[in-house]
Amino acid sequence: MGGFYLWTLLFLISLIGYHEFCKAVRPMKVPSEEGISQSGGESGASSKVLVDLPELVGLFCAASYEAVLWFFPQPEKLFLVLIISLILFMALYVFTFPKYSCSQIIEFYFGLIYVVAMLGFLHLIRIRPDGLIEIILVFAGSWVCDTFAYLSGRALGRHKLAPVLSPKKSIEGSVGGVLGSILAGVLLAYLAGKNLMVYGIAAGVGGLISQIGDLFASGIKRNKGIKDYGNLIPGHGGILDRFDSVIIIAPVIYFCCAYLL
Repeated sequence: MGGFYLWTLLFLISLIGYHEFCKAVRPMKVPSEEGISQSGGESGASSKVLVDLPELVGLFCAASYEAVLWFFPQPEKLFLVLIISLILFMALYVFTFPKYSCSQIIEFYFGLIYVVAMLGFLHLIRIRPDGLIEIILVFAGSWVCDTFAYLSGRALGRHKLAPVLSPKKSIEGSVGGVLGSILAGVLLAYLAGKNLMVYGIAAGVGGLISQIGDLFASGIKRNKGIKDYGNLIPGHGGILDRFDSVIIIAPVIYFCCAYLL
């Protein structure tokens, strides 16, 4: 997939994913002693609200990040966008006080980093000399890990990995997922004529970290009492439900390939 087409797809996925995240963390109205909602002001924020002001600020910052990602894909410029975005969220908190709680502002800013900035690494990978192969490594490491973890867990699973958060996941399944990722990375490197060790390490580390990303996304849903982040993909939930592990594996693959190759 060409750089521009991938960037366009990432732009759409990032905005949709950020909206899904904001919808998930948007608090329900909680009355306080003063009669003002603890987290949503006088009217009270609700999960039924389509888009509120903090999310609009976040979407603007997300679009700005994506624009800089395309025109000026340098780390210092992207970091500058995140700093300016933080200042905008701080200003929103100050000048609308006490309508939004600080925890709500922090969550919406975190979503900008968690969804938009992390997914942006896919574009940074794509513009590298071997970007297309490394993009394949990202998705192979993520999806192969999921498949091998599931199969290994069903066949050998005995010890719970995160018994409270995800009772069905096992340590044996996790190890199987990592080994599957390493195998996928080595096979991809062999077929593409690349460094087998580097690709194996990158895929293995990515597979390990991707499981944390998957459990983290599941933890947010459990904490917020929702089944899926969205219903964009019938039967599979939303963007974040499909990309929860890719979000975290993309920067891992980027840095592994950038510093080990």
